[in-house]
Amino acid sequence: MADNLPSADIFGGSPPDLPANDLEPGAVALHPALQEATETSEATPAPSMDAVLGDFGNTLTGWMQKIMGRGDIALAFGVVAILVILILPMPRWMLDASLAFSITFSVLILMTVIFINKPVEFNAFPTVLLIATMIRLALNLASTRLILADGHTGTDAAGKVIEAFGGFIMGGNFVIGIIVFAILVIVNFIVITKGSGRIAEVAARFTLDAMPGKQMAIDADLSSGLIDETEARRRREEMEDESSFFGAMDGAAKFVRGDAIAGLLIVFINVIGGIIIGVAQRGMSFENALDTFTRLTVGDGLVSQIPAIIVSTAAGMLVTKGGVKGQMDKALFSQMGEKPKSLGMVSVMLVALAVLPGIPALPFLAIAAVVGGIGYMSHYRGSQAAVEKRAIEEAEAREAAPVSEEPISQVLKIDFLRLELGYGLLSLINEGEEGQRLTDQIKALRRQLAVEMGFVMPAVRIQDNMQLPANNYVIRVKEIEAGMGDLRPNMLLVMDPRGEAITLPGEPTVEPTFGLPAIWLDEASREEALFRGYTVVDASTVVTTHLTEVIKDFMAELLSFAETQKLLDELDKDHQKLVADIVPAQITVGGIQRVLQNLLQERVSIRDLSTILEGIAEACAQTRHITLVTEHVRSRLARQISDANRDDDGVIKLVTLSPEWEQKFAEALMGTGEDRQLAMAPSQLQEFIGQVRQTFERHAMMNELPILLTSPNIRPYVRSIVERFRAATVVMSQNEVHSKAMIKTVGQI
Repeated sequence: MADNLPSADIFGGSPPDLPANDLEPGAVALHPALQEATETSEATPAPSMDAVLGDFGNTLTGWMQKIMGRGDIALAFGVVAILVILILPMPRWMLDASLAFSITFSVLILMTVIFINKPVEFNAFPTVLLIATMIRLALNLASTRLILADGHTGTDAAGKVIEAFGGFIMGGNFVIGIIVFAILVIVNFIVITKGSGRIAEVAARFTLDAMPGKQMAIDADLSSGLIDETEARRRREEMEDESSFFGAMDGAAKFVRGDAIAGLLIVFINVIGGIIIGVAQRGMSFENALDTFTRLTVGDGLVSQIPAIIVSTAAGMLVTKGGVKGQMDKALFSQMGEKPKSLGMVSVMLVALAVLPGIPALPFLAIAAVVGGIGYMSHYRGSQAAVEKRAIEEAEAREAAPVSEEPISQVLKIDFLRLELGYGLLSLINEGEEGQRLTDQIKALRRQLAVEMGFVMPAVRIQDNMQLPANNYVIRVKEIEAGMGDLRPNMLLVMDPRGEAITLPGEPTVEPTFGLPAIWLDEASREEALFRGYTVVDASTVVTTHLTEVIKDFMAELLSFAETQKLLDELDKDHQKLVADIVPAQITVGGIQRVLQNLLQERVSIRDLSTILEGIAEACAQTRHITLVTEHVRSRLARQISDANRDDDGVIKLVTLSPEWEQKFAEALMGTGEDRQLAMAPSQLQEFIGQVRQTFERHAMMNELPILLTSPNIRPYVRSIVERFRAATVVMSQNEVHSKAMIKTVGQI
């Protein structure tokens, strides 16, 4: 609200500038309305009373805007004033004005609750409730001080307001006043306050229980395309605001209950203490002291309990609404000062109170004038804003094109890759240095896979999931879970590459990608961990590494027909003739897709697409069997495959298949062409699996990762068995070992 107000400071600022009129030196600038009246004074009559009142209203509106623009300072002064009342004595006239303000404030709260359109418009209610309670308690203390100190002087010892309530409502009989006061306390304490507190408690519990379901509904609408990211973010914020509001209201209800108990205790103390002071110190008779101090005490209690009942009623009406949002001073002054109906009703009620017998009219009429002025200003500003908004909406309606209904196909789309994060890991997305954020690392991963594998990774959708534990994440491939892990943001994951136990103190865990033992350490221990030769990575790198391995495992599934067609279309012009010759005469795009998927399944790069197409063209001249075509393409990529599987010394370490197993696999192949398959006895398969596992585990203990070498005709069938229990083991045929590659046989199956 303060953004639209004049920039002049209310503490000595200059008034708004008047329009320049090309004045002569020494001339005086007049308001445009006064200048026009001066120029036409000989031909026109004097300004009417309506014009004068209009100018006065504009001036009043300007000053009100200046005051409302510094709501933070006004709020600070108000809180300090409450604290001062608790310490220093207050004169009677100030107590009268403060009690009038307390009643005004409580009525304004109630009227605001009644006239709001949405609960979120008054999300500052817990703060307002605390301030109202503190005001009443401070005034109770101030009135108690006056009653006990000056009660012997008469019934006006604590001011005219308390005297009026004590005399008018009690009707000259303090017994009646005590009964009325007791009834008000019972209504407030047992009925309104207890009911409001119970509703707040139940509403807070049900709101928190409903959060997961609401989050799932938002995610479902977002996934189906019914809403966009902006709308989903707005709904999540609204849900968080609602939960925060009910949590605050559950505690704020205790303020009202404590206020009612404090009122009872204060009345009891005032009556007993006043009688003792009046009889023992002031020389009053017991009957006179009882009548005087009871009248003052009950009058004070009535003045306090009436606003308390009003605020309790407002709390009961608002307890099922809204959420807190925005700064305290802006929420307080903008929400309570922008309801012309509420302010108008308060002003009318204050005027009605001012004319009651015995009530001092000046405080109520003064506050009524201020509240009415604020209401007028708010109404004026709201009318202007409504006119402007209507004009903008009409202009947009004329220019807006009819919105077409979203096709059902958008609902059927699924995410190829999705990373779901618990709310505790959301800081990995935006926080951190440039290049270290999770989103930056995923972009780098996309480029890395394109260079290494020739595979264009689909876009990864990052989504928060309220169903997950705070520090958990889940990787999904085509909506199906493919990996998950538990992280500690702002901590480091430490692993020992030698496989030994880590001696640093930390939280033991398991690295989610490869299942290695690790620990979580604080950032301060990074240097010591690196000095000991440990591998140290942050939480974002852990997620990126896991995502990399998952993508490599599912590259074949992620390579779609459309992506294959895109790869063919983006080939150089020199190779487009080759594509035209083999597609669709020798093989379809779907057939090429299957060949590429077979290569990616064993993590063979398809970046050299021209060589792959040449191999497909050669194989299709002899067979259309996709497996045989793939094997021929692998032989054309022999130099690439050999280079990818050599160790640091440039040597390919091989574990060969014995002639006996070669013969058993060859004899187990049944059928021809597309129907060819492996039909080996289960006992032989179990024996083969046991020997392969034993051999490769022995070499793994010597830090060796050899390659299993077979003959070309049985390689794909051996691979189909080995990948089920040792997916990382590479199976090559003799045709795939390049003639210039350095090889070393380290074992035999």
